[in-house]
Order: sequence, then structure tokens, then C-alpha cells
Amino acid sequence: MKILVTGASGLLGLNLSLQMHTQHQIIGVDRSKLAHTPFDLIKLDLLDLDALPKLLSESKPDAVIHCAANALVDACELHPDSASTLNAVLPGRLAKLCAEREIQFLHISTDAVFDGTKEGIYNEKDEPNPLGVYAQTKLDGEIAVLEANPNAAIARVNFFGWSLSGTRSLAEFFVNNLGAAQHVNGFDDVYFCPMFVGDLADTLVGMLSKSLSGMYHVVGSRAITKYEFGQSIARQFGFDAGLINPISVSDAGLKAKRSTNLRLSVNKLSTALGREIPNFSTGLAKFYTQYQQRYPQKMRGYQQVREQ
Repeated sequence: MKILVTGASGLLGLNLSLQMHTQHQIIGVDRSKLAHTPFDLIKLDLLDLDALPKLLSESKPDAVIHCAANALVDACELHPDSASTLNAVLPGRLAKLCAEREIQFLHISTDAVFDGTKEGIYNEKDEPNPLGVYAQTKLDGEIAVLEANPNAAIARVNFFGWSLSGTRSLAEFFVNNLGAAQHVNGFDDVYFCPMFVGDLADTLVGMLSKSLSGMYHVVGSRAITKYEFGQSIARQFGFDAGLINPISVSDAGLKAKRSTNLRLSVNKLSTALGREIPNFSTGLAKFYTQYQQRYPQKMRGYQQVREQ
């Protein structure tokens, strides 16, 4: 399968492209951060919306996995217009162009579209209620995609892994700080369902292989608090778990509101794929194995060196 991956330098886009390029023909789209990748690379600013038809016509993909987004929650609060353009307008435009060309379109959204007030687990039929600009623009993106392309698939995700900068995932935050013997906070009242990015890559490509359409929750099959997440990382890496201070998210002084219950059901996804969805524990072991194999350092070898 020839797969076009937008946001190819992002945490999901890069990990997915590196993992899948030996099994599929991967074409990454990146503005300027990558070089010498083992997969094909197209340099393009996706916000140049007029360039999108040419991108699809020349690359001729079988499928598009749209990972590109502004996922910096507090930055979206400060710059709502640019967040809307990237998170809502762009995916709607891409979805329409893919529909016209009969290209499969898989859009990456977020569990943050829910406000967290539900008692229990969210399923795909539950009504979203975004708490901040980031979540609202991602919900707007979902709506735009399905309006433009009813055959598109949307994956609401929450994932962790190694990134190009080494600072983009919650797991990296704990590894970086605990590895330096720094005290950190862990929210003991925020529940989520993290999935290892490598497992997410496998699952997304599996969705394309099954030609799935519509809304799916694509997260880990087990819910934990962010404090428990940090504790698990400390144990796996041999760090001092006592460095993690359990606090409430309401005491953290964050600019944007966060949902405290992001427990999502994966029953629909599991049924559609005909297999169980990986949980956090198995993913954490893979994350640690990558650390032992110096995968983060190898990944940074693909970073474009800027001229002074």
C-alpha cells in the first residue's frame, strides 16, 4: 500500500513512517525538519492549501493518514485562529480532495474532545464537549472531515513514544526528569488510556487494510491515572518513583482546562479489527526496549541540520 503521512516529523508521523516503510511505500510530508529518512519525503507547508491538489496528484497514494496538527494545548489557547486553520480547515480540505480521488482518508483526532464529566467509559456515540481551544478545533476537524468525506475514518487517540525533540510525550517528560533525579508532579485525578505509538501505528494501518470508515476510539485498552503512568515508567526504567508527587490537575496552574476522565471504550475497534487492542503495559516494555537500543538517538539522526 502506498501511504501518504502528513506531519511526518511529529511524534506519531515519524514513528509510523519509520516503522511501516519496510512493509508499505511511505511518503512523508514535512515542512523542513527531516532529512535522509529511509522513507520518501516531500517538503511542503500544508497550510499552503492551494498546493494540496498537486500533492495528491503527483504522489498518487492509496491512502492518507493525516497526523499533522497543532497539539500544543496551551499554545492553541493563545493562538486560536492558527490552531483552527491547522486542526479544522486543513483536514476538511484534505478529506474532500481524497474523496474526489477515491483515496482512503484516516484522520487523527483526540480523546480530548470529551469534557470528562461522564460517570464511566466513553464510547463513540457519546456527545463531545470540548473544554478548550485545542479540543474544540480538533472536534471541528472531525466534523469537517466527515462532512467532506463520509467514507473517511477518524481515530481518536492518546499515545506515547519517543519524539524528534525528545520532549513531546508525557513518557519523555517522566524519563527526562526522573533520569535527572528531578522531582515532578503526576496528576492522580486524570484518567486516560495511553497507547504506545508503535502499537498505534500497527492499529492505524490495520484500519486502512480493513477499509474502515467512521469514528473509532484508538487508545490503549486499560485506563490509568497520569500519576500511575509516571510510577510505571519509574519502575520500568529503574528510576526513583518517590520523585513523583501526586497532585490534582486543578492545582497545576495550566492555561487550558483538561478533562479528568478520558476512559474510552475500544470495543468497536476491537470488533472491527477482529483482535484485542494492546494495553499500556505491553507498550511500556516496547518503549523501554527502544530506549535500550538507542532508538531515540537514531531518530534524531534524521533531524535536518540547520545552516548557521
